Amino acid sequence: MNTLIKLFAVLISLLLLYLYPLSAAFNQQDDISELVALRATTSFVDAVRDKGGITPVMYNDFMTALAATGNSFVVEMEHGSKTYVPVYDDPTRPESFRGTYEIHYDAYYNAQILPVLFPDNTQAKDTPDRRYRMREGDSFSVTVRNTNRTAGTLIFDMLNNTISPNEKIVIPYGGMVRHAMD
Repeated sequence: MNTLIKLFAVLISLLLLYLYPLSAAFNQQDDISELVALRATTSFVDAVRDKGGITPVMYNDFMTALAATGNSFVVEMEHGSKTYVPVYDDPTRPESFRGTYEIHYDAYYNAQILPVLFPDNTQAKDTPDRRYRMREGDSFSVTVRNTNRTAGTLIFDMLNNTISPNEKIVIPYGGMVRHAMD
C-alpha cells in the first residue's frame, strides 16, 4: 500500500514539475503565433484597403510573415464588388429605361485573385499587369486558419486524452476599400 502511494506521489510530482510548465510554454507559443498572424493579417488587409489592390510583393510578404510563426496556414481572400445596373423594359431600346437601378454584388475569391498576381508567364513582379485592382467602396476580407496541429494542442490532447480540432488560430479581418489603385 505504501508503495502505491509513493508511486502516485512520484507521478503527480512529475506532472506538476514537468508537464504543466511544458504545456503552459507551448500554449504561450501558440498565443504568440496567433498575435503574429493577427498583426500580419491586419497589416496586409489595411495596406490592400488603402492602396486599392494587391501586388505580388504584398502577398508574398504576408505569406512570409505567416510562415515565420512555424505553423502552416490557409488564406482565404474575398473581394466584393457592388455594381449598379440600369433597368430596361426592353434592353435593346434605350428609351425603355425605367429610371431605376438594380444592385448586383459580385464576389471574387482566391481562384480569381491569385491567377492575376501569379500568371503562367515570366513577367516581372512589379509589372502593372500583375496587380489585382479594386475600386473605392469595394469590400475586401481575409480569413486565416492554421492547418497543422500546434504543439500546445498536442500536449493538451495528450494530457486530456482527447482529439482537438486542428484549427486553433482563426483570424477573420476585412473592410471597405478606401482608395482605388493607380
